[in-house]
Formats: sequence, structure tokens, C-alpha cells
Amino acid sequence: MLRSCLRHYPRATVRSPFCPRCLHHDIPRIPKVHQPTFTPLRRLQTSSTDSQDRVPLRKQLKQDAKVVKSQKRLRREQEEASRQKWELTVGVEIHAQLNTEAKLFSRATALPSELPNSNVALFDLAFPGSQPEFQKETLIPALRAAVSLNCEIQPVSRFDRKHYFYQDQPAGYQITQYYEPFARNGYLDLYKHDGIAPEDGDHVRIGIKQIQLEQDTAKSHEYPPSTQLLDFNRVSHPLIEIITMPQIHTPATAAAFVRKVQAILQSCSAVTTGMELGGLRADINVSTRQRGDSGVHQYGGVGGLGQRTEIKNLSSFKAVEDAIIAEKNRQIAVLESGGVIEGETRGWTIGSTETRKLRGKEGEVDYRYMPDPDIPPLRIGEDIVSTLTSGLPTAPDALIDMLVGQYSLPIEDAKPLVELEDGARLEYYQDLVDILIDLQKDLDKKAQGNLGRIAGNWVLHELGGLLTKADLPWDAERVTASSLASIIDQLQRKQITGATAKQVLAMVFDGDKRPIPQLLEEENLILRPLSREEYVALAQAAIELHPQMVEQIRDKNQLGKLGWFVGQMMRVGEKGRVEAQKADAILREIILAPK
Repeated sequence: MLRSCLRHYPRATVRSPFCPRCLHHDIPRIPKVHQPTFTPLRRLQTSSTDSQDRVPLRKQLKQDAKVVKSQKRLRREQEEASRQKWELTVGVEIHAQLNTEAKLFSRATALPSELPNSNVALFDLAFPGSQPEFQKETLIPALRAAVSLNCEIQPVSRFDRKHYFYQDQPAGYQITQYYEPFARNGYLDLYKHDGIAPEDGDHVRIGIKQIQLEQDTAKSHEYPPSTQLLDFNRVSHPLIEIITMPQIHTPATAAAFVRKVQAILQSCSAVTTGMELGGLRADINVSTRQRGDSGVHQYGGVGGLGQRTEIKNLSSFKAVEDAIIAEKNRQIAVLESGGVIEGETRGWTIGSTETRKLRGKEGEVDYRYMPDPDIPPLRIGEDIVSTLTSGLPTAPDALIDMLVGQYSLPIEDAKPLVELEDGARLEYYQDLVDILIDLQKDLDKKAQGNLGRIAGNWVLHELGGLLTKADLPWDAERVTASSLASIIDQLQRKQITGATAKQVLAMVFDGDKRPIPQLLEEENLILRPLSREEYVALAQAAIELHPQMVEQIRDKNQLGKLGWFVGQMMRVGEKGRVEAQKADAILREIILAPK
């Protein structure tokens, strides 16, 4: 038996009971391990079967890609077949917290507080004898939302009691507007760029049945296994509930509707937070019936529908789409097996593939709606509505139309400009274009006509890319509009190349405060154009090193590889002097010239 000192000779074995280095005698005994013998690689013989089964990696990747593509195509075909046989109908109910410091029926503040039960009035706790007192300021953001969603404001509306018993509602009822809401008969137009389903075409108009004011409930905090604590700070926080007509027939369009409603509510300052922070929640009503069959159910005045189920408290746009798909598939499976859809309330968990039953669906009878005797009718004058309407900001759709028409932006750039940072980036963009127009008055009209598109690319992609890479929020002062305009102006006048312009932008982004002309002069970045002979020499040098690629361009018309040669010329040539357009023109002249 050999011994080894694991302290100083972990890989050695000694026959002495003592370590020669530390005389440590308490050496653990380890059995002699027979090391396996390895056959040199050149001697290994591969069986004919192994050789036949081996698949090259490139071929395996192609086969896997084909399988994935085939599966996607099969799913699309199955979805299309299902769509042809079954009709999906969706109605949406959106609950949004209004942008106000006041609660709806008490004088306690609605401002958030980290201290539970600190912003609570007696009425919020349903204290015996306490009375609701409508706070007029809560009506302002609600009216902004209703007008922005093209609703008719009702001169007289009333509040109702919706009865149900749950721990977050101590009064045993919720105050809402069921029978006579303050806004009716609105609509929202959705377009292709909003993300509607392709089968819905280029435009869909979704009717809004009504918008009603209602109070929020307490917030429950669960402490397993059996403890629940209630925070009444949220009680009576003013909400609006936006109820659509059952006119949506695809999951993607339903998600697009919720997304656009949130954008509109934020743009008109009706709300301060969206789904991501819990300020907006969606309930989805889903019904499915076979095409050609007349359903016996009616919702919102629309008849011939199947039995609906409601999916509660969806907190993201993806959850809206995924939950509808899951519930549609569940209903189709039930109906195809001869079953009957039950009217019920169901839940959805992010990442799940199925909805789950929560409880049976309550109806009007279950809620025992009745007029609230303690709250007088709400009367809204036309002067208030007209004043608010005239003071609303431009609607997002109108802004997009302006950017596409007046500034010649593609829709892919116009939409994010409107949506990002609540319009802050759009304001920066418009300032940038105004400065550029002033700087380039001496240029021809064609160059000025492209300024909107050029500015959009620099604001969204170049400057936006730097912000994303640095993981920083939008800051209009980090690169001022005047600095960016000066960089673009120098590029347009061919004083610098595109690569140099990006380099200068990065320098300013990182804190360089020098004026752009001074920075270019001191850093020796001003363009010194190459002669034609220098371009030809660079092109021929790159071509001689890669004759096979040249043949591919000539014989197979693979013109995309010209860009690779342009890159080689810019890499080899003196930095900041090779212009991509001129390099491309020389390459085309040499490579594509008739033999």
C-alpha cells in the first residue's frame, strides 16, 4: 500500500510513512489506483456503423431548422383551419387608476405611501355612519380619457352599488356606474402598425360601450399558510373601467387594443402608470362558436354569440394574447368533444398554457345592482368638456400621420418616436429638425427634404443605441439637439464621413463639451478626400486578395458581397478618408465592368 502526503505532494506516492517535506506522519492511506491505458488517437478504429451514423454539424443544423420551420408551418395551418371552422369573439374590460391625488369618495389622499393604512378616512373603512363625498377633481382625468377615446360625455350620470362580499371590500359593495355611466359610445381605431392580426386587414374599429367611474378596493397581502393582511390605502382610489363591444376576433388585435389604450391614457395624462407598474389591468371575455351556427347568447347588444368566460386581472400585453389563445383552444376542445362551455371566471398565470377556473361567473342578479342613495347625480356641463377637449395634446395617431407626412419618416420610426419617454424624444427630434433646417438653408431642397428621415435615424438608432448600450435613461442634455444637428450638418456637407460622425457622437455622449467644429479641427477628423487613383488602388488590392468572391459576384450576381469589399477598403485605407458611396461606385465599375 502506497502513501501520499496530500498537503505537499498531492500527485506523488512515497513508500516512507513520513512526508520528506514536513515529516507529517498522519498520511491517509489510499489504495493503489490502476490508471487506464490510452490508445493513441491514430490507432483508434471507427466502426463502419459509427461512420455511417455520424452527421456533420452543418447538415444537422440545417435539418433542425427544417424541422422547426415545418412545425411552424403546421401550427399556422392548424390555426388557419381552426379559424375557418370556429369564430372567436373577445370583449375587453380595462381598469385604470386615474392620475389624481384625491380619492373618489373621501378626503384622504390617493398618493402612494409605503406605510400601510396611513392614507385612510372613515368612509374607506366603512365606518358606521360615514358618508361618501364625491371629490370633483377626480373627474378631470376621467374626462380626458373619455374624450381621447371618442366617447359621448353624458350630461347626467349616476352611481350604483355592486354588491359582493369579500375581505377587501368592507362595506359589502363597490360603488360604480353600471346603469348610467358618465361616458358612452366611443371607439378606437387600430391600424396595421398597431400590431393587429394580419387577417384583420389594415384597419379595425373597436366600439367602446361605456366608460364608468368606480372605486378601487383594499390591497391584500398574503402570508402563508393562513394569514392575510389588508392595506386600505388603495380603497376609494378612483378608477375608470373601459368596456368594449364584443367586436374583437383575434388575440393579437385584443393585445394591440390594450396597448393602444394605455398609450392614449398616458399621452393625455389620464393615468401615470401602465401595466408594468400595476396601474392598469385587463379582464378579457372570451367566447367561441362554430361558424354558421347562431349562438344563443347576447352581450352588449350583439347577439348570436357563444357562452363567454371571463379571464381576470391580466397584467401584461403578452398575457392578454396568450390567455386568449389558451382559452380559445380550451373552449374548442370542450365543444369538439360534445361538452358545454360553462359561464365562469377563470385565471391565468404567466408562462402557463391553460387557464384555470376560479369561480362561477356572477351576473347582474348576483351583484344586485341598485342606485346608491347617498350620492347625488353627477352633472357635467358642456363648458367643462369643451375646455378639456381644446386643451388635450395631439392624439398619437395624428402625431404619427404628421411625422409620416410632414417629416417623411417611415412608420417604423414614427411610432416609437411618439411612444418613447411620453413624448420627450419626439420633442427632441422636432427641435433637432428645426435646427437642421436653419443650418442648411443654403443647401438644395432635395437635401432639406431628407432631413426628417436622417434626423430620425440618428435620434432613434445612433443616439438611442448608445443609450441602450450604456443602459441609461433618455437624457436630452447628454447630447444636445444643437450638438447632434452640428454633427449631421458636417456629414451632409461631406466634411466628415459617416464613421467619423458616429465617432464624434460617441465622444460627445461620453462627455466631450467642445464645440463640434473645434473638436473636428483639434482631433484632425475633417475629411481629406481620396483621389480616384487612390480609390482604384484600394479596390484592386482587395480584389486581388479574394478572387473567388469576385467570381461569385460576377457569375452568381451576389451583389451583397460588394459591401464586404467596401468594408475592406475602409479598414485598409486611412481612417476617416474612405467614403462608402465612392468606394462602392469604384468596386462596381471594376468588378461589374463588361469583360
